[in-house]
Amino acid sequence: MDETDRAIINRLQESFPIAHRPYRQAAQALGIDEAELIQRIEQMLEQRQLSRFGPLYHAEKLGGGLSLCAMNVPEDQFERVAEQVNAFPEVAHNYARDHRFNIWFVLATETPQRIDSVLKAIEQTTGYPVYNMPKEEEFFVGLRFHV
Repeated sequence: MDETDRAIINRLQESFPIAHRPYRQAAQALGIDEAELIQRIEQMLEQRQLSRFGPLYHAEKLGGGLSLCAMNVPEDQFERVAEQVNAFPEVAHNYARDHRFNIWFVLATETPQRIDSVLKAIEQTTGYPVYNMPKEEEFFVGLRFHV
């Protein structure tokens, strides 16, 4: 990762332009051209320097459902189950934890009613129960990683 990659990450964590050509506008602010910005983002994704690049939507404000979920999976099954969970398009992100509940993920569905059916499908696919922990109260933490 060079200084330009670092500048891209630092800048785009703060905001991304809403424009007809947002990559061109973002690239100009970084002093590079649009094609280079797109190529660098794709390369950082391929090299897993970035886990994802895209917008975050507030599912509930759009009429969807959102829930934090956890699973207790034996270590020898962890990779298989994590891959199966991540294959569901409703899984927004997934974290390994050093805890009895070692897989944690956020589920985002098109409707709140769909949460239960997706959780049942994950349980059927993986063979392990999913513990659903819907949010009771929301807090916003503005987290930025300076690289």
